[in-house]
Amino acid sequence: MAKKKQIELTIEEKLQNALVSKEEQPYKIPSNWCWVRLGNITQIKGGKRIPKGTSLLKENTGYKYIRVTDMKNGTVLNDDIHYISKDIYNKISNYTISKNDIYITCAGTIGRVGIIPVEFDGANLTENADKIIIKHINKNLLVKVLSSYIVQKQIQEVITTGCQPKLAIKKIEQLKIPLPPINEQQRIVERIESLFAKLDRAKELIENTLAQFEQNKMAILHKAFIGELTAKWRKENNINNIKDVSYIEKLPYIVPNGWYWDKLENITIRIVDGDHNPPAKEKEKTSYIMLSAQNIGYSSFINMDKVRYLSKDNFDKCHKRTCLEDGDILFSSVGSIGNAMVYREKENDKITFQRSVTIIKTKINPYYLRYVLLSPYCQQIFKTESIGTAQKGFYIKQMKSLIVPVPTIEEQQEIVNILDNLLAKYNKIKNLEQQLEKIELLKKAILAKAFRGELGTNNPDEESAENLLKEILAEK
Repeated sequence: MAKKKQIELTIEEKLQNALVSKEEQPYKIPSNWCWVRLGNITQIKGGKRIPKGTSLLKENTGYKYIRVTDMKNGTVLNDDIHYISKDIYNKISNYTISKNDIYITCAGTIGRVGIIPVEFDGANLTENADKIIIKHINKNLLVKVLSSYIVQKQIQEVITTGCQPKLAIKKIEQLKIPLPPINEQQRIVERIESLFAKLDRAKELIENTLAQFEQNKMAILHKAFIGELTAKWRKENNINNIKDVSYIEKLPYIVPNGWYWDKLENITIRIVDGDHNPPAKEKEKTSYIMLSAQNIGYSSFINMDKVRYLSKDNFDKCHKRTCLEDGDILFSSVGSIGNAMVYREKENDKITFQRSVTIIKTKINPYYLRYVLLSPYCQQIFKTESIGTAQKGFYIKQMKSLIVPVPTIEEQQEIVNILDNLLAKYNKIKNLEQQLEKIELLKKAILAKAFRGELGTNNPDEESAENLLKEILAEK
């Protein structure tokens, strides 16, 4: 049977097919812009997995292979690039990406987009990413459009679920994007990059300040627990009380007269972690809260974001284990290891914990012990001796065996007073972390405004983007 001759559509017919109908348009855009589907203005092609039984190479063969892990911050990183042999390249040579293309990740971390640096021109592309081939569209603008909330939201809505979520090429082709006229595209890019540059400078200053804060904080804590901050106080108070610690095989370092080393279990009443099998969370908010390590930060206050709400019955069962009381130390022991704070009952008396939080009821000053746990000495131990594969932890047995320096109860309080005063200003600086979050939110807001035509760059008298779309369609 003879094949039916395919009917050739006119440009106007192609245009109407390419435009997104008013009913499907996510929001209103300037009159000289148009809503189109990504597949109508670009070509999208997949990458390729290396043949079964072969491996990527670290040695430079001249044939680069880009993985999803290399795709970050809108570009491709060159710090851990892998290669393929010439034989493998010959087998998958049709699956390369050009410096003129854009990548979009379609498996693993889905939805990342970016440009291809010149040094990766012609590199092979992983099967977990696709390339977007562009003509007549500003490459930098398209990256920013695809990174915006309106497109990322569409991506999340169409991801297929299964053992491994996947973003199919057909779904990418159907993504709806706003298309400005060509000159407006460049103005938008310039405006976004100008605003982002200012925000990036602010971000860099904040990050440098925070880094300096961390260095200063750790230096102060180090001095505190080698006895330097209270040397004058000890002299004035004639401290010379030495305890026998001969049972400790190896002392971490020499401490001043009046101090001794001891295992944490010997200076505590109780060390217990949270529930190992957390109960199901309630759909609605309740008065009963379960926290994890992510809720325990450096500050003196519990972070109440992303908490698990429990029923009263489930709370009562979990609370029997933790029995949180005023003055207990909360220590993040799994995942984000090493943060510590002293619980004050006035905060909330209906709190319990998952296993990732350890509760320490101490015989000594809890505020002193908190500072010890935050000191460089302990932090290094947590870093080097935490165990686990999927997620590292510093568990109960390890906590009990932790060797800590112990001054007299009077000197403990003196150290707390000095550290509180010295670190007060740094605690304020620590709040700058919130500003980093605000910067990222501002960037998202700028992109949202940009693709609504609200950055003040649009010229309504310019030729409509529909004419640009016709040029693209004429070549397809």
